[in-house]
Amino acid sequence: MDDDHGDPLLVIVDGANVVGSVPDGWWRDRRGAAERLRDRLARDGLPGHGGPVELVLVVEGAAKAVESVPGVRVVAAPGSGDDTVVGLVAGATDRTCLVVTADRELRGRVTALGAGTTGPRAVRPD
Repeated sequence: MDDDHGDPLLVIVDGANVVGSVPDGWWRDRRGAAERLRDRLARDGLPGHGGPVELVLVVEGAAKAVESVPGVRVVAAPGSGDDTVVGLVAGATDRTCLVVTADRELRGRVTALGAGTTGPRAVRPD
């Protein structure tokens, strides 16, 4: 699923939403939960997608100190994580984007900009 320019699929992960999708005690260590998600993304990419992907993990709040690793660029939201995701989609002109979130309002905002969406299980099947 590359775009017309040969760029890899841009996958933007709503970190807080994906981390919060599983009640595994993430709220006790938000930064650690975001780091575990980042590491899973770096290891597994986008399961079921055979082509190249560019992974971007958007973090906010207590997880803002999470750093990028090879294969996953971490973007700390200066304010709202949702607004940051929308800004990344809006700035990715001529790119095919997929946003990973279960947030209905955010899904509506990014699909209006031409992005696809999928739920947290796409990157966190547990």
